[in-house]
Amino acid sequence: MLRWKIAIQQYIGNMTIVHKSGNIHNNADGLSIWALPNTLDNPSYVPTSAEPQILIEGINITDVGTEFFEEVGESFKKDKNFHILTYLLDKD
Repeated sequence: MLRWKIAIQQYIGNMTIVHKSGNIHNNADGLSIWALPNTLDNPSYVPTSAEPQILIEGINITDVGTEFFEEVGESFKKDKNFHILTYLLDKD
C-alpha cells in the first residue's frame, strides 16, 4: 500500500480515491487487479533484498533552542494584530 501512496502523492489535491465494495462495483477495471511482474519497467517495482535499497525518511526532527521561543514571544508582544485576536478570542 505504501508504494501506491508514494506513486500517487504527486496528485494530492487533484484527485479523490473512493472505495467501492466489490459487490456494488460492477464495472471494476480488470487491469487494476492484474498482477504485474516485479521488473524495472513496472512503475510499482520493489527492489529485492539482494539489491541496494533507498530509504524514504519522511520524519525530520529539529531541536529548537530556548532563544527561538523567547524571540517568538517577544514578536507577539509587538504585534498589534495578535493583541486584537487574543482580545476577540477571550471576549466570551
